[in-house]
Formats: sequence, C-alpha cells, structure tokens
Amino acid sequence: MKKGVFALAVVGIGVLASIFGCAVTSATTDPSGAKVGTNPGRIFQSGPVKLKPAEGNQLAAFSGGCFWGTEDVFRQIPGVVATAVGYSGGHTSNPTYEDVCSHTTGHAETVLVEYNPAKVSYKKLLAVFWENHDPTTVNRQGPDVGSNYRSAIWTFSETQAEVARQSLNAEQKKLTHEIVTEIKPAEPFWVAEDYHQQYDEKHGTHFCPINHGS
Repeated sequence: MKKGVFALAVVGIGVLASIFGCAVTSATTDPSGAKVGTNPGRIFQSGPVKLKPAEGNQLAAFSGGCFWGTEDVFRQIPGVVATAVGYSGGHTSNPTYEDVCSHTTGHAETVLVEYNPAKVSYKKLLAVFWENHDPTTVNRQGPDVGSNYRSAIWTFSETQAEVARQSLNAEQKKLTHEIVTEIKPAEPFWVAEDYHQQYDEKHGTHFCPINHGS
C-alpha cells in the first residue's frame, strides 16, 4: 500500500469493516492481558544479524502479504511477547518501503515475532500463519501484488525448519491448490519505518485477513 493512499485506505478499511463485520478496535495487550512489546530479539539494540530474544524466549518470522494485518494477528496470540514489521529475503541493505515496493530488492514484507514457547508453540504460530493468509497465490495476497507480498516462513533453527515443513505438508492435504510458501533460513531483518510498526493498534483498526487458500 503506497504512502499516497494512506488516508483513503484508512477510511476505506473502516467502511469495509462495517460492511463485512471485521472488528474495528485498538489492541495493546494479548487476550491474556499481557502487554505485547515492540522490540523482538532486541532488534533496535542488536541490529538485523545479532537478534537476541530474552532468556527463555524464541524468535519466529513470517511473510504473509501486507505486514500491517499479519502483525496485528500475531499480537493477539497469548504467548507472543513482542513483534515488529520489516523486510527479509532481499539482496540490499537498509531498504526503504519505496525500495521494497519497486520490486527490485527481493525483500518480502515480514513480521518478526518473539514468543514464549512455554505459553505458545511454534506449531501454533504456524497454524495462525496458515489460517490468516492464502498460501496458494504466487507473489500476491488479495489486491496486493508483487514479490514483497509473497508467502514465506523464515526459520531460526533446523528444528523450526522441520516443524515448518511438516506443517506445510499437513496444510497441503487440506487444500486443492498447491502451496507456494517458501521455507528458508532467516535472513537479515531490516526494520520498517516507524509509521508501519503496530499500524493497526495506532489507528484503531483490525485488518481483515485474506481468505484462506483452497
């Protein structure tokens, strides 16, 4: 979504929400009442290649279309400690939103998640990921088209990669069309501009998830 259509988009989302029944509320805590942070892996102190979650926590990263709605979905999950949006999987450093939207950098809009595995499993996070986007469309989620909107799971260990592959295989059995989701080791995560961070919470909206694939 381009900067130039921000105001129109916000108004439009509110209208669509009233028509289709999507919730339009702000949320700064998960349903358990715990405050959800905004600095997963200490990204703002450590930088993209030295992520360090708090002791006992783990990291996960997902690309499922526009990162506004994807981040908002994960911030509602009990056990998620913190989230931030940014760019992964590209071949340039310090990309801007305009760079990424030019489809020349190779980056995907990504949500970085820090979570407490004693409260929510990686398998559960994968289930949330599958349920809230269409993994069968190449470089597209609904009206958003381009490689930056591709479906991807960025793994932080071989264990995560194996669980992700098993989850994909299980999900594929439910669908008619082929899943095109990439599963790759996590690459440098470049934090997006501040106005993208926790966009739904800042503006009091919940973006409707894209219909699940079929």
